[in-house]
Amino acid sequence: MTRTKPTIIVADDDLAIRVVVGEALRQEGWMVIEADDLPELHRLVERGQGDVVISDVMMPSGSGLDALPGLLEKRPDLPFVIMSAQNTLSTAMAATNNGAFDYLPKPFDIDELISIVKKALKEKSTLVGGDYERDENILIGRSPAMQEIYRTMARVVKTDLTVMVTGESGTGKELVARALHAHGPRANNPFVPVNMAAIPRELIESELFGHERGAFTGAETRTLGRFGQAKGGTLFLDEIGDMPLEAQTRLLRVLQEGEYRTVGGQKSIKADVRIIAATNRSLQAMVRSGDFREDLFFRLNVVPISLPALRERPGDIPDLAEHFLRKAVDKGLPQKRLTDGAKKALQSFDWPGNVRELENLLQRICALYPGKEISGSVIKAEFDRSTSEMAGGPMSIMADVSGGNLGQTIRLHLDQYFDYHEDGLPPAGLYQRILREVERPLIQKVLQVTNGNQVKAAELLGLNRNTLRKKIRELDISVHARTP
Repeated sequence: MTRTKPTIIVADDDLAIRVVVGEALRQEGWMVIEADDLPELHRLVERGQGDVVISDVMMPSGSGLDALPGLLEKRPDLPFVIMSAQNTLSTAMAATNNGAFDYLPKPFDIDELISIVKKALKEKSTLVGGDYERDENILIGRSPAMQEIYRTMARVVKTDLTVMVTGESGTGKELVARALHAHGPRANNPFVPVNMAAIPRELIESELFGHERGAFTGAETRTLGRFGQAKGGTLFLDEIGDMPLEAQTRLLRVLQEGEYRTVGGQKSIKADVRIIAATNRSLQAMVRSGDFREDLFFRLNVVPISLPALRERPGDIPDLAEHFLRKAVDKGLPQKRLTDGAKKALQSFDWPGNVRELENLLQRICALYPGKEISGSVIKAEFDRSTSEMAGGPMSIMADVSGGNLGQTIRLHLDQYFDYHEDGLPPAGLYQRILREVERPLIQKVLQVTNGNQVKAAELLGLNRNTLRKKIRELDISVHARTP
């Protein structure tokens, strides 16, 4: 018996998309049927055609997302891959909640699309539709890095899988946790955040699991604990890397057994919570150093989500800035708009404090600067002032002899270096060359002021002594003790 070739329906009003995607699918040996509007897609589905549907969200006759539940009602085993140029968290979540097999933000990689279609042909979609409260204020960003995060979140939002969110301070780890809770099946129950770094070591077990009256000195009443408060909902364990080892052991036992006891209690209580943990530290390094239990790490790291630093997604900064300006108005601050120069200025900074620092800077500008427009010069002036204060004022290491900061000086040199080359592109290997230019004089200066004492130099630099020795060899630095 001859096996029929799989048929893929490509629904998009953009002819170029249909041609490119269709040709790639045909090269895989599949048959392709094209649809340029929703009525045609409905007709094809109702006639029983197609093994997989690839559909855009925005169609001339309506939304592919809105049509999805009805189409799946007619063909519940038909996998839908949703494409969208909107690229927001709500789009990814809505695609999953409405029953899509997968979601692809435009522009996408053709090889990735082929891989998804192959998977869809093997696994019939079992996702069911559900109500979804749209909220554009949870996570902002259309960059490829954020798109991958949205897709991961959409895939696990309906599950109870434990999630580990990592990223630098200020990247929005709690926002991810809140989004997973708000769009999941536990949304109507509590979301309970716990900052592990803020709890005294001796009170962690009582804080998490509660205690009975008289369990210890000062325990005058029975306390529920965060596991009890989060019953039926989500428990967000922030800064999990700061949890002491003895508390890690207790948490591991709860995750393994699914139940816990209050401090001083005799009765086991079912742990009916979803766990989402977060940290800005490397737990793998802590496992190697013996500061974090390896078995607990694997229990928590079931679904890892790594948030990018803001400097790694500068294209998202204008959207984030506009969002924070709208939030500032809601807080009673005057309404302001960013000029193009202001947006470029915001994108030029490194943002060590990430999204949180961006929001704080814009709120401060809204409060302190008159006028309805925020210019690039205002952004630069406020950023220079704030970074100077953070670094300890004009005598800090961030200040140069001209009164600017070190970052500005380096940027000026880089501008001149790039302008020197006619095409604006210097030879390859720039990153290592720049690092060498900075590292060599820095280490030489520190060795000079420490009289060649490598132990003191390593301490001053904040480096391991072996690392310093390696740098000295790599950079060919001579070490001589000064004579008195």
